[in-house]
Amino acid sequence: MTISISRIPEVNGAEEILSIEALAFIEKLHEKFADTRNDLLNARGERRQQFSDARAIDFDPETEHVRTGDWKVAEAPEALRDRRVEITGPASPAKMAINALNSGAKVWLADLEDASTPNWSNVIDAIANLSAAARGTLAFTDEKSGKSYALRNDAPRAVVVVRPRGWHLPENNVLINGKPAIGALVDFGLHFFHNAKVLAESGQGPFYYLPKMEHYLESRLWNEIFTFAQAELGIEHGTVRATMLIETIPAAFQMDEFLYELRDHAAGLNAGRWDYLFSIIKTFREAGEAFIMPDRSAVSMTAPMMRAYTELLVKTCHKRGAFAMGGMAAFIPNRREPDVTAAAFDKVREDKTREANDGFDGSWVAHPDLVDICKEIFDSVLGDKPNQIDRQRPEVEVTAAQLLDIASAPGDVTEAGVRANLYVAVNYVAVWLSGNGAVAIHNLMEDAATAEISRSQIWQQIRNKVVAADTGNTITAQLVSSILDEEVERLRSEVNNEEQFAAYYQPAAELIAQLTSGKDEDFADFLTTPAYELLDKEFVTKA
Repeated sequence: MTISISRIPEVNGAEEILSIEALAFIEKLHEKFADTRNDLLNARGERRQQFSDARAIDFDPETEHVRTGDWKVAEAPEALRDRRVEITGPASPAKMAINALNSGAKVWLADLEDASTPNWSNVIDAIANLSAAARGTLAFTDEKSGKSYALRNDAPRAVVVVRPRGWHLPENNVLINGKPAIGALVDFGLHFFHNAKVLAESGQGPFYYLPKMEHYLESRLWNEIFTFAQAELGIEHGTVRATMLIETIPAAFQMDEFLYELRDHAAGLNAGRWDYLFSIIKTFREAGEAFIMPDRSAVSMTAPMMRAYTELLVKTCHKRGAFAMGGMAAFIPNRREPDVTAAAFDKVREDKTREANDGFDGSWVAHPDLVDICKEIFDSVLGDKPNQIDRQRPEVEVTAAQLLDIASAPGDVTEAGVRANLYVAVNYVAVWLSGNGAVAIHNLMEDAATAEISRSQIWQQIRNKVVAADTGNTITAQLVSSILDEEVERLRSEVNNEEQFAAYYQPAAELIAQLTSGKDEDFADFLTTPAYELLDKEFVTKA
């Protein structure tokens, strides 16, 4: 087996990050686990063919012994016992990483996935920043303003939990035997190789968030990877702790199984609400009228199917001694519009109050200004306790029908919603292509998950000839094309830079036009897969 990389990006510390030894570790991970990953991705496609009939998805009778068995996950290390507020965001650039670490949040989800564009410089810069953070040396000076940023020493910094890319994404800048490497193994491999011993010695990790999984065999694979990696580098078995995102509808039926497969390394589950909505649309996109989702803005966490999902997650986690982590508060403050900010903060308070009262042990925010709000709410429920794992939910009973009750979600499909989806999807993909994976649009922090909802809803609406409630028009490919043209022109005027528009917004618009056609061949499982192919790559031999 041979490994090659595109180049050493112009990033501080890149030579060390991409050392011969580190690349050899990645090579070993691929040698042992790449074939299994490929088989599991193929199995996803085979299962999805069955889901045009929603009755094909249910709690698996073959794993009933896991759901009814008496077992618990390994006890959490001290650093992870209090997770009442977690801030999410990319690990590159360094300024954002420092702000997250200094935010006052208990945990920083260092996102190498949905909030990060995986161009080669970003990938390596993120690992370099995380390595410096693990050693307490991360610092940054803005060349334009001259302002310096450094890690705080006057208060505890956030514990770092790294989210590598999902199983589906390749890493085109690393070749294994001439084929693109697996993005997740590159992200995990580089971070673990450079930081596992340092983090283990300080009791600060290594900790991970695991995204996009659809079957418990995918969590079993991560368990095997952790076991191998710890043995390979002489780290005590069970040092790694992983929180799994329940952000696909198949995973909602396998929460016990996910925890069981990773029980030596499991820390908890997270309600990844935006990707969960996307997964429902994607999985049942051909299942008929009962699975047509209302406008994205109308689907709240109080919708019956979302209540069933979150209640089951809390019950499952606490029964197994694991943490139940709440979803993202995507609102961000707008200091020029205090009324807008006040309304957004009220929504965040309402959302976090519901989660804390339901038994969640903590929740996510997307902006430092929301940390204190989330902390205040969880403080009022937790008091001096670090979590509420001891709060069991025996009264909760969730059926497959409740998880699949999309039809009862309040709200309508509207032409205004189509327009908003197209604007967000094109705008987000354009900024993603420019290298920024987290984008503020209309006072919301948008990432790949929300863009996925936007484009998949339109595909489904065209495919099912949905009638818009506000105009009475049938949503057709022709109507969407017309609205898309109008929104692209709107973005052109807002950008007011033809070179930038041509480089990023035009290809983004072309990609969204294709992905929303309503045709079978144009529905990509993940929009970041074709978008990734638009990023530059160039190969040279390294090792």
